[in-house]
Formats: sequence, structure tokens, C-alpha cells
Amino acid sequence: MDSEMEPVAVVDQDDGSQVHDEAGYPDDDPTLTEDLRLLVSQAKAFAQAEIAFQKSRAAYAAAESRTILVLFIAAAVLVFFAVMALVVGSVIALGPLLGPWGAMGAVTALLLVIAVLCVLRARTGIQRLMAAVSGREEMG
Repeated sequence: MDSEMEPVAVVDQDDGSQVHDEAGYPDDDPTLTEDLRLLVSQAKAFAQAEIAFQKSRAAYAAAESRTILVLFIAAAVLVFFAVMALVVGSVIALGPLLGPWGAMGAVTALLLVIAVLCVLRARTGIQRLMAAVSGREEMG
């Protein structure tokens, strides 16, 4: 018995005639055609692996996006209910001081003032954005 390890030979799957060692190279000196055939088969395998990787990555991103969206929606609903509780609580708390109609009017007026301030700030932001997009700079 020979103490040297012999290279593992693999039969090419395309035509069954070419023998390759464990690194994927033919045992004898390959021709240019054999080199190109081997290159194409390796490129195809790499492309298929890359496509599979990108598909799994996209599936993961889609699943995580759904989870994140559900969590944001739940947070928005909870914030809405918290604000409603604050509004109702404010009306109830101001009731003994201003009366029921006065408390409702005061809370409503305060909410309208806050809404107007938000609209004015949004309008300023839109004007700045339009100025930046159009390339002109707004003074002041």
C-alpha cells in the first residue's frame, strides 16, 4: 500500500467524461474549452446561490417590516386613546371651576390653538422645502 493520499476524483456532471480533483480542476492539463465550461458552471452556481440569498434576505425584510408596521400602528392607537383620556380628564377636572360648558369650551379652544400652531409650522416647513427643492434660498 502506498502511504501517499490520492486526490479525490469527481466525475463532471455535464457529460460524465471529465474527471476533476477535489478542488474542481481536471486531472490533466485542461483545454480552454474545459476551463470556460468549468468557469460557466461555477458562475451559474454562484448566481443561483446569490439569488437564493437575496430572496431569503427580502423575505426576512418583509416579515420584519410587517412586524414594525403593526407595532407602529399599535403605538399610534394607544397614543390616540391617551390623548382622548387627557382631553376628557381635562374637561372633567375643569368642570367644577368653569362649569361643564366652560370646561368644554376651554379645552376645545386650547386644542384648536394647538392645531393652528401645528398647521402654521407645517406651512413654514413646506415653504422651506419648496425653496430648497427649487434652488432659491429664502431670506429671513
